[in-house]
Amino acid sequence: MTPKQVIEAGKAILGIEFGSTRIKAVLIDPENKPIAQGSHTWENQLVDGLWTYSTEAIWYGLQDCYADLRKNVLQQYEVDIETLAAIGFSAMMHGYMPFKGNEILVPFRTWRNTNTGKAAAELSELFNYNIPLRWSISHLYQAILDNEEHVKDIEFLTTLAGYVHWQLTGQKVLGVGDASGMIPVDPTTKTYDTTMVEKFDKLIAPRGFSWKLLDILPKSLSAGENAGFLTPEGVLKLDVSGHLKPGIPVCPPEGDAGTGMVATNAVRQRTGNVSAGTSSFSMIVLEKELSKPYEMLDMVTTPDGSLVAMVHCNNCTSDINAWVKIMKEYAELLGVEQSTFDLYTRLFNVALNGDGDCGGVISYNYISGEPVTGLMDGRPLFVRSANDKFNLANFMRAHLYGAIGVLKLGNDILFNEEHVKVDRIMGHGGYFTTPVVGQRMLAAALNTPISVMETAGEGGAWGIALLAAYAVNNPDKLSLADYLDQVVFAGNQGSEVKPNPEDVAGFNRYMENYKACLGIEKAAVECKK
Repeated sequence: MTPKQVIEAGKAILGIEFGSTRIKAVLIDPENKPIAQGSHTWENQLVDGLWTYSTEAIWYGLQDCYADLRKNVLQQYEVDIETLAAIGFSAMMHGYMPFKGNEILVPFRTWRNTNTGKAAAELSELFNYNIPLRWSISHLYQAILDNEEHVKDIEFLTTLAGYVHWQLTGQKVLGVGDASGMIPVDPTTKTYDTTMVEKFDKLIAPRGFSWKLLDILPKSLSAGENAGFLTPEGVLKLDVSGHLKPGIPVCPPEGDAGTGMVATNAVRQRTGNVSAGTSSFSMIVLEKELSKPYEMLDMVTTPDGSLVAMVHCNNCTSDINAWVKIMKEYAELLGVEQSTFDLYTRLFNVALNGDGDCGGVISYNYISGEPVTGLMDGRPLFVRSANDKFNLANFMRAHLYGAIGVLKLGNDILFNEEHVKVDRIMGHGGYFTTPVVGQRMLAAALNTPISVMETAGEGGAWGIALLAAYAVNNPDKLSLADYLDQVVFAGNQGSEVKPNPEDVAGFNRYMENYKACLGIEKAAVECKK
């Protein structure tokens, strides 16, 4: 079937993901190939000291993204979208969205907030399990510790993906991968850990709330399970033109970490992926539990419930983007026409000419705080001494190293202390857009081969579309890992870059300087401006 015929027959599948800076829609055909896209650019806002997106921005962004997709379909295929085989929604994981009825009780508190230190520390000790600052349970308990008035009124607590799904289907559910970022999930039962839930309820019992934890959490679902259908009310929240018909199956909503695993075929044990864009995280699917909790490692699950060790970094490419913008302005000042894409390509490639240790210069890309290194706030810094080799190649290489420096610290625990074995690691996200460069830097950081597929640029929106396809186009009832291997990727392993020993040694020297000079970053944070 041609794409036009697929759309006319209602066999296309839609995935929409709410990223940090862009909401993206991808329409795929029955063979899982993208046939149309749409997008909407947005930014988080710092309101009363907390990072947020307003509910108005969420719905306007969703509607504008879908309208952009619909426009592109009309332009390419001269046909309108009337119905679909399935839909999936995903979004930034974690955060805090408490509701009474349909009313949000406080503005959405995103994963980026680091005000939950006391709560996360107390819960980590209570559960004997690392509870990160950004997890929903940390936000909830911090609100309790701060005696916030709204807590007693909570009827439902969910994530951004869960919120959108609920409003469009009426179902208060969440994919198990995203659910594992609310409170830990038992990989055997694939739902919230009973012991931890009981400990939390006992902890807050003296407060006298009318609810217990399971009363307010969404139901956890594995990939492929029934998660409801698009309602008539949901249609109007998505397609303001009213052309789309209700009744379309919607798969369990997932977090961006889960969709990244799917989009890179990294849900099987002994596989992993690294997503590197505005933020970065690595996901390594484990064969067994770790020997003990680590503050740098978050334990979550794949969309089908396998245990995953996650290293999450709040910052990645934003500081690189800021410097490239400055260089573009300089080129314009000289009257040199240079597309942004070409400028990135040239600057990334010149980094390959830099010294293995960047000549001693260091980049701290901390636009916001970085919990892995104990920073609750951030100040982007470029650090050098008078004797360092300061040139453009080392400057760019330092920024590329700095973007994944914190990621390396967490993964060193997995590989060097826990001796975790990985058969392949896939890279995806803007860091890998320029061929080879990002792969080579990450291979040096992790001292392991890094592969990138041609589909890596499709990202999480494609990943959630694949999960929607898995829910409706899996007659043989394959496991998610087998479905991806046999149906979606069909043996495609991507292009691989192996670590260069000189790069590995250079990155290790860079990281010794990086760790030794963290005090400079801490002093900058303490110096209020």
